[in-house]
Amino acid sequence: MAKGSQYRKFTRTTAGNIGYFTILILFGLFTVFPLFYCIITSLKPLDELLIFPPRFWVARPTFDNYKVLPALLSNLEIPLSRYVFNSLFIAIATTIVSIIAGSMAAFTFSKSKIKGAKFSFTLITTMMLYNHATLGVPQYLIFSTMGIIDTYWVYILPAIPSTVNCFLMKQFMDASVNDSLLEAARIDGAGVGGMYWKIVMPIMKPAIMTVLLFSFQAMWSVVPGGTIFSEELKTLPYVMSSVAAGGIARSGSSMAITVILMLPPILVFVVTQSNVLETMGSSGIKE
Repeated sequence: MAKGSQYRKFTRTTAGNIGYFTILILFGLFTVFPLFYCIITSLKPLDELLIFPPRFWVARPTFDNYKVLPALLSNLEIPLSRYVFNSLFIAIATTIVSIIAGSMAAFTFSKSKIKGAKFSFTLITTMMLYNHATLGVPQYLIFSTMGIIDTYWVYILPAIPSTVNCFLMKQFMDASVNDSLLEAARIDGAGVGGMYWKIVMPIMKPAIMTVLLFSFQAMWSVVPGGTIFSEELKTLPYVMSSVAAGGIARSGSSMAITVILMLPPILVFVVTQSNVLETMGSSGIKE
């Protein structure tokens, strides 16, 4: 009886469940609030935008902030479609190449028997300590020496050797791809390339979808630094930022632009969310 009473003592009660889910809901609302505020602000007319302190609701919603965007962007030297193409091309091309490069590196570190693999992987993961600003000057010098300044390559090349992609895929591969499965394939005559494409890659679908989400989000929002000077190579977020420079009178249009730019990453997240949760659990990253 004493033992059973002890178990009942630590069982979560109905009140505990209510408190637990209340905290989760509050944190969820806090996370969604920035998106909600962007949408509400993008629907406000000018007189409501000028109210101080700002209100978190809209009395007279309007789509005028969206309707004026073509007029605000009509005087661009380059057609808006060019900026859209640049952003889509950079995001999609970089995502595909980084997935292939990250999975190959993860396969090498996880399943190969080469000497120094663990040390090399540890050295690579230390690159997570360095941010983009730290690497800006060395990258510019390298790009200048290679002669690729003011080309698409300055967007794509730095994103290919992604430390995060390699880490997530390697951890997932360690947990999900059995060595015995690869050994059986080797006995049947499969080569390294065959094992990688026909066995490992299908199992790696959750990790691939997770990397797809992270890579697409990062590259969709990328803006040219000091390496892109041609207007024809600049991205959609860059040209959209010019609208936000118009002051408080354009804050509604600025929020409308923010909502539009958020739609592609949100759609990608909706498609990949279940795979992201599975990958994070397998990689030792708990929610």
